Amino acid sequence: MTSTVARPDVAPHLGLGRKGERLAAQHLQKLGFVVLSKNWRCREGEIDIVATNGKTLVVCEVKTRAGEQFGEPAEAVTEEKIARIRRITGQWLRAFSVRWCTVRFDVIAVLARPGGEFELRHFPGAF
Repeated sequence: MTSTVARPDVAPHLGLGRKGERLAAQHLQKLGFVVLSKNWRCREGEIDIVATNGKTLVVCEVKTRAGEQFGEPAEAVTEEKIARIRRITGQWLRAFSVRWCTVRFDVIAVLARPGGEFELRHFPGAF
């Protein structure tokens, strides 16, 4: 894969995060999911990706890192973050008038390797 150059007005780590989110969305689409929302925001925070396969609504947290010096990317999904994502999911469901559906919470970890390669690990039902 080739990497893209971040806009000059965007901090490098934000550009990397956006690249990770794009790769994660593409991955979900290859698995047959339709992406409904990306970077959906409300007062409490943001959901990276909301997707569905027609049976299950998947709320996906994407963590992208340039290296492993601070641990695996997925390790950054703390109990506090999980609780916040669950609350925000309730807001998303209300905002889109979704009354009932099966919801699954996934984590997609993206690790940027030297040379422009990206390693993606998908953890379905991570929390």
